[in-house]
Amino acid sequence: MAAAAPVPAPAAAQAPPGPVPPPPQRLPIGISENNPWLIDPGPVPDGFGPWRDRVAALHPARYRLFVDWSTLQPDPKVPVDLAQPNDGCLRGLPPCGAFAGVRDRLRAVAARQRADGGGWEVVIVLQGVPAWAAAPAGGCERGGTDYRARPITEAGLAGYQALIRGLLALGRQEGVALRWWSPFNEPNHPGFISPQRLRCSVRSRSRSPAVYTRLVRAAQAVLAADPAPHDLVLGELAGYGNPTRRGTRVAEFVDALPDDVACAATVWAQHEYTQPDRRQPDAVGELERALDARPCTRGKPIWVTETGVGRTRAGSARPADPAAQEAQCAAQAALLEHFDADPRVQAVFQFSVREDTAYPVGLFDPRLTRAYPVYDLWKAWGAARPTDPGPPARPAGCSG
Repeated sequence: MAAAAPVPAPAAAQAPPGPVPPPPQRLPIGISENNPWLIDPGPVPDGFGPWRDRVAALHPARYRLFVDWSTLQPDPKVPVDLAQPNDGCLRGLPPCGAFAGVRDRLRAVAARQRADGGGWEVVIVLQGVPAWAAAPAGGCERGGTDYRARPITEAGLAGYQALIRGLLALGRQEGVALRWWSPFNEPNHPGFISPQRLRCSVRSRSRSPAVYTRLVRAAQAVLAADPAPHDLVLGELAGYGNPTRRGTRVAEFVDALPDDVACAATVWAQHEYTQPDRRQPDAVGELERALDARPCTRGKPIWVTETGVGRTRAGSARPADPAAQEAQCAAQAALLEHFDADPRVQAVFQFSVREDTAYPVGLFDPRLTRAYPVYDLWKAWGAARPTDPGPPARPAGCSG
């Protein structure tokens, strides 16, 4: 675990974060979607057009773009491939439409921004470590863990910084501003950083804050050297309400970060999924309390960068009967209204649009044949004007 030790913060990383975004009058929404054919306003492959139009009707203020480094640079001697071919299927399911990786996703966003006259502000989220950049296995790991989640090595940090520089260059090439940067997704989750602890005990100190610290400092150094304005979105935390042997509680993670990292964020990000019985942990509230314990993070704004409803246990099926669908929609509506009433929460992102069979919380089914009732809820929030009083009316089939 020596590779996970904190490294000194470079001088460039000490620059203060950008101005805090003002509280919105209306809670803006964002989306995550990996397929550019559900974004691009131009001609699209068969099977995507009507669903692309439904996505456009959401009017998202921001678009969360995942970049999985582990799949883009398997060989350190070959530059990262930001135009890596993708068949456009959903785990093999049609409709499909080939595209060229991150490049075509940014290209689609640029076209959508021009067509809509704004919106779709990009939030880059990095994740995944290539095998050559990963530390050896060790500590308390769950079965099936591979190199993608392992702590990054010194050689890996240089490659990580090269990835960021490549993304900055691609953004300029495609005419897309890349202001918002999240250094790593769900760093308190063993699926993204592993091991979280050396021993399989909640009394064993979490190692992930030290790993995350190195990534944040490395990202800061690159972004500070770029002439365009950039802001850090820190956290992207999984909603652990309690520590586990292999996961780190939100407050435990935040408390362990050094000041130069914790104080660098313009915005903090938290994930909080919706349970139909409405018994999900108050992850956002815990993040707020953890931030308020440190002077430089007290009162910082929060984005809920992942929420959704369906089946949040990987691999389980989503109930499809009308009563279950209505209960899901009503629970999501209640959570959105809760976030809207919290002045600290300044954006909420739906994850995902086209549903992943491994994590069924989307707005459309994987084969793009139906929209779930919760889609109409998100559409109502996206269509609401900033000056409209109160949350939008719940659509039919979402009353609960």
